[in-house]
Amino acid sequence: MNRLKTAVRALVRWLRVAGPALINWLKTSPLALTTLAAVVALVFSIVVTSIVLSISGFNPPSTFQAMIEFGREPDSVANTLNRGSTYYLSAIAVAIGFRMGLFNIGVDGQYRLAAMLAAAVGGAWALPPGLHQVVIILTAMLVGGMWAGIAGLLKMTRGVSEVISTIMLNFIATGVIAYLLQEDRLGTQLKGSENIGTKPIGSSGQIAGIPYPGARLDVFGLIILAVVVGVAFHIVINRTRFGYDLRATGLSSTAASASGVDARKMIVTAMVLSGAAAGLIGMPQLLGSSHTYGLDFPQGLGFIGIGIALLGRNHPIGIAFAALLWSFLDQSSQILEFNEIPKEIVAITQAAVLLSVVVVYEIVHRLGLRWQQQAVAAELAAGKEVAA
Repeated sequence: MNRLKTAVRALVRWLRVAGPALINWLKTSPLALTTLAAVVALVFSIVVTSIVLSISGFNPPSTFQAMIEFGREPDSVANTLNRGSTYYLSAIAVAIGFRMGLFNIGVDGQYRLAAMLAAAVGGAWALPPGLHQVVIILTAMLVGGMWAGIAGLLKMTRGVSEVISTIMLNFIATGVIAYLLQEDRLGTQLKGSENIGTKPIGSSGQIAGIPYPGARLDVFGLIILAVVVGVAFHIVINRTRFGYDLRATGLSSTAASASGVDARKMIVTAMVLSGAAAGLIGMPQLLGSSHTYGLDFPQGLGFIGIGIALLGRNHPIGIAFAALLWSFLDQSSQILEFNEIPKEIVAITQAAVLLSVVVVYEIVHRLGLRWQQQAVAAELAAGKEVAA
């Protein structure tokens, strides 16, 4: 207790000295303000998790230490990177819609349908290496884009909310997959398993993994695809006329239309792009590990992507950190079972992160606007000409 009091007093003294400079830095650096908000949200989630652990009769420091030590093992790091790559692609697909002001909840159905049909195409023919992988990936993007485009067309032509239509399309996609994934259609009994899946993709369509030092499994070779998609997302959204039109339409479709942008067409285009990105979510595992789409193929990645996109503020770098954090928590939660600690503790941490991020970022947004208004008022009072 005495050490805690001493630490608190030292922190108070430091804030008195460095506080004004810190506040001035936050006022002039939006990135610093956003980073501080993320740190505050993470600290809040740790505090909430610690309270839950204490109430449940577990020791928070030892629990966190066990999770960190397990998460640092080579196999855990490889699994974290593999999960993180799929989480990242899912969040980018969601972020494309968010930047347009669209809420694409159908990412989960889009990626599962795309992965199933791409796996069926990949297993049906043996093509030359290189061409085979490209055909599979393009098939997945085409299927995902077309499935999401349905919601875009419904919104453009009939004014149907993309939230409602994408939710319904998720259920339809599940039904279509269940219908096609039967032995008399696209499904087949997998050797050495009771699982039913598509015909396995041959070696010419597979992508080798990247060895990780000390790990018994490889990192997905298509983790590079996640990096490429993130860079492309940033360039297209922030460095092109199309990206400007997309963001402008998301902020105000009326103003965008007045400036010559076809807002209705942008809705369909954004949904197709979001769906095409969603089609890539299953590719790292399909081409790098499973080589077939079966009943055990991962589900729910689209909904995880929504939370990661929010946590990363729809920015490719922020999404990357959020995806790795989420993946690390998922991986490290496995050690909790050995200590007889419920894995749901991690779900509480993730939920607390999301809740605190939404609240803290809103506070930061309002605080930033207030500081901007004060700066403008000060310049006007000083007789300076304020740029538009």
